[in-house]
Amino acid sequence: MGGIGMGGMLPPAVKALLIANGIIFLIQELLGASVMFNLLGLTPGMFWRGYLWQPFTYMFLHGSFSHLLFNMLALWIFGSSLESLWGLRKFLRYYFLTGVGAALSNCLLTPSAGVSIIGASGAIYGLLAAYGLLFPNSIIYISFLFPIRAKYLVLIFGFFEFITSISMMQGANSPVAHLVHLGGMVIGVIYLKYQTLLRWGARKAKKVQHEKKAVKQQMMYQSEEKLRQEVDDLLDKINEVGIGNLTNWERKRLKQASEKLRQQDQDDRRL
Repeated sequence: MGGIGMGGMLPPAVKALLIANGIIFLIQELLGASVMFNLLGLTPGMFWRGYLWQPFTYMFLHGSFSHLLFNMLALWIFGSSLESLWGLRKFLRYYFLTGVGAALSNCLLTPSAGVSIIGASGAIYGLLAAYGLLFPNSIIYISFLFPIRAKYLVLIFGFFEFITSISMMQGANSPVAHLVHLGGMVIGVIYLKYQTLLRWGARKAKKVQHEKKAVKQQMMYQSEEKLRQEVDDLLDKINEVGIGNLTNWERKRLKQASEKLRQQDQDDRRL
């Protein structure tokens, strides 16, 4: 697989998330999964009744060891590259934005649902979307056997989750929270495109500012050159016919222009 961060030590945020998910899975097994699922899993109907912590806590619960293993493997593969690129803070912000955002989108679209949703898949699908956008030509091996470019894998997964989510909203049953998967991907793409737009806008504003400054400097330069030429013309006249033959307006203009040029020269020396 291509990308950044593979093959070295685990980045700190990815490492902390792997450990946290593993510890919580052990606690869940000791205390009983159903107790934790009811309280900490995401149930849209309960969320709207005041269980406001659920969009955050559901991300750390998993239904089985294989469920945990799949999500943590994806977190390691995609998260390591992204955290190495972004750094710890930006990576964690994105991870929880997509995970919590996916949960909230599910609560909005199915507000009366009474089935608990668990797993880090919303955030994991957000990481997959980011990886596909930032490392589009990296090769990912499906089942460690079949190579596919990251951008095509994201498109396939996104299309599948979109179609399946529509079926679920029309009444089809599924043990997999496809709306959460799709929500994580969509929110991740929107966030990254928004950040790109902000950076483009900042660069554009800076370029416009530089262009305005350059135009202003050019105008000041042309104005100064014109002023110097006017002074030179008046001095040439003085040399030819004497200062006594200048009109009152020409004498006043010569004094004003000389004082202005002297002030500009002083300002330039200060810079």
